Amino acid sequence: MDTLNKTYIRQLYQEKEPIPVLHIIKSLGRGGAEMLLPETLRQHDKQQFKFHYIYFLPWKNQMVSAIEKEGGTVACIAAKNNASILLAVRKIAAYVRKHNIQLIHCHLPWAGMAGRLAGRLTGVPVVYTEHNKWERYHKLTYYMNKLSFSNQQQVIAVSAEVANSIKINYGKAKPPVQVVANGADTAKYARSASVDRDIRKELNIPANATVIGITCVFRAQKRLGVWLEIAQALHAKRPDTFFIIVGDGPLRDEIHAKAKALGTDQYVFFAGLQAETRPYFTAMDMFMMSSEFEGLPIALLEAMSMNCVPVCTAAGGIPEVIQDGVNGLLVPVQQPMQLVHRLAELLQQPGEVARMKTEARETVIKSFSMKKMVTELETIYNDLIKK
Repeated sequence: MDTLNKTYIRQLYQEKEPIPVLHIIKSLGRGGAEMLLPETLRQHDKQQFKFHYIYFLPWKNQMVSAIEKEGGTVACIAAKNNASILLAVRKIAAYVRKHNIQLIHCHLPWAGMAGRLAGRLTGVPVVYTEHNKWERYHKLTYYMNKLSFSNQQQVIAVSAEVANSIKINYGKAKPPVQVVANGADTAKYARSASVDRDIRKELNIPANATVIGITCVFRAQKRLGVWLEIAQALHAKRPDTFFIIVGDGPLRDEIHAKAKALGTDQYVFFAGLQAETRPYFTAMDMFMMSSEFEGLPIALLEAMSMNCVPVCTAAGGIPEVIQDGVNGLLVPVQQPMQLVHRLAELLQQPGEVARMKTEARETVIKSFSMKKMVTELETIYNDLIKK
């Protein structure tokens, strides 16, 4: 870091002004990484830090208002594709200088590449959060990310599985990689918090029925077609089960067509995109995921915080959260249809369901709270800024 920046940091500490930190991310749509930004901002110490956000895809801006509501400053540097994100580096560097940014925090590979270059141009330290396993990236993304990976001071992995993927595929000791698990706001996402909608009543779902749901972006990795097949098979065994899918995405038409072909319209409900998911979690007894791969899903942690029993494939970092038979159910990624039998068995044991609901929330409170996550992030920020 250059002398001018070091002088500025000393002045900030002496005058106790908030330290400017810049988050860089490809979009501000409703993906898991994007939705974390306003949630972490709400918990951050705003007397110590002031947060700025740069994103590149103007049409994916759903999180902008939530970030601004929490006091963040958002700027869009419009880019049509990944290549044009890299061409925006000088604009990012100009923003960094104009706002005296003292730390750049990047998310996901293409924003990471741009942020690392901006960090080199300005002498500002860069921390990067890896949200996915490297094996899942497109080859070009994989190699470009790897090529520029050394040009940052710290890497955060959202799960031990993601950290291990970096170790296997990158294989170098520097920059250091630290696991900071994703978290949920356990005060906000709680059954005791009041909600202004009764989703079961709106959908005419009986009060004593079992409701199984998911909130997600409709992407291939979520395997929502398989999710619907599980729902159909389970409903055939247990007609008192109903299902809610909250979200939207590029596979919307395909998923709706699959539901129609399976004839699930009487017991599977599509809620579309929802800015407020808590009423839906309140309606659910269980949160089901049939994913092929994951990092550490935010929606899963939020659902567990609201006493939903997680029933999932053992994808990515999910086994770091769920202990099979203790606080939820896990089945192999390659055998998602096992969830039909496992759920049918569990639903015959209402006492076990109730116990797992309690265990699910306790797991998040103990190990995956937003407060814990933000405390760890701020420790990293302070260590990098003071160097």
